[in-house]
Amino acid sequence: MSEVITIQALRALIDESLSRGTRVAGPARVKTDLVAYTTVSAASELLLQGSPRPSNSIKEFVFPRSEKLFGYRLSGNRVDLVDTVEPEPEQIVIAARPCDAAALPILDHVFNWDFRDELFNARRAGTTVVTLACSSFDDSCFCTSVNLRPDSDRGSDVLLFDLGSGTFEVRCVSDKGQHLFKGKTERSESIAAAVPGPERKFDPERIRRFVEENFESPFWRQDTLSCLGCGACAYTCPTCHCFDMVDETNGRDGARVRNWDSCQFALFTLHASGHNPRSTQAQRQRQRVYHKFRIYPEKFGEILCTGCGNCTRHCPAGLGMLGVLSDIGHA
Repeated sequence: MSEVITIQALRALIDESLSRGTRVAGPARVKTDLVAYTTVSAASELLLQGSPRPSNSIKEFVFPRSEKLFGYRLSGNRVDLVDTVEPEPEQIVIAARPCDAAALPILDHVFNWDFRDELFNARRAGTTVVTLACSSFDDSCFCTSVNLRPDSDRGSDVLLFDLGSGTFEVRCVSDKGQHLFKGKTERSESIAAAVPGPERKFDPERIRRFVEENFESPFWRQDTLSCLGCGACAYTCPTCHCFDMVDETNGRDGARVRNWDSCQFALFTLHASGHNPRSTQAQRQRQRVYHKFRIYPEKFGEILCTGCGNCTRHCPAGLGMLGVLSDIGHA
């Protein structure tokens, strides 16, 4: 036996949540040819069937692209701090890809390592994640290569399976998920079949050994020559989390703001002295692979990648992580 919900009942659940003031985000068509995770004002805007592949990731709903940490006011030599952080409403992220949801427990390590980031944790606590198991994949997908699956429930509060005919199997993973769907489902004999995933395209352990032993290899310069340093890979990646903090002021008052950054930007590691330890794009691409497959695993015990394929789909030079990793696998 399983629990199921019709698409009409699911949309009604979403509209009911919206009417209570809950923020809802999910895949929606923001342009004729562009699907993205975005906040919606009605359930009818959401793409809830098939395997939509939004151009961004759900990390921005717990780790915004830009956020005020605090404000300040200047008066002569005096600086007064002003609390400008508004409480965040509860939110539901629905029809997320499993590879997006799996990134959230990975980000938890970073924001709770040597300092507990209360802004991040407050958003995480107030967010319910409803994932939709993938029913198809494209050439850029490689979740199985990093030990995930198209129906992984890691990071999810509820996992939905499209049974066809406008019906979804509902598998609640957490108390938040149980609370959201309580009284909204029906008992059924229908149970979703295991979802086949993409063929494994590389061995992560082989990647780790290669980067450990080939720091100065010409491979990095030869294989990543086409990288433009645009940062599209990092900005669409569910797990990349580099940020910068700047003071934005008009001379009388201002705010300290945290903004997304990327290790692929030329100025990311530029020292005040003018020295840059990663002065070439090849060195920055090497850092990206090192961080995901050696540095992060050594510190937190897991790979900093969920195999979503966004970096490959959105790389204007046709590079992305998958191409580099596949070449390492054949090196």
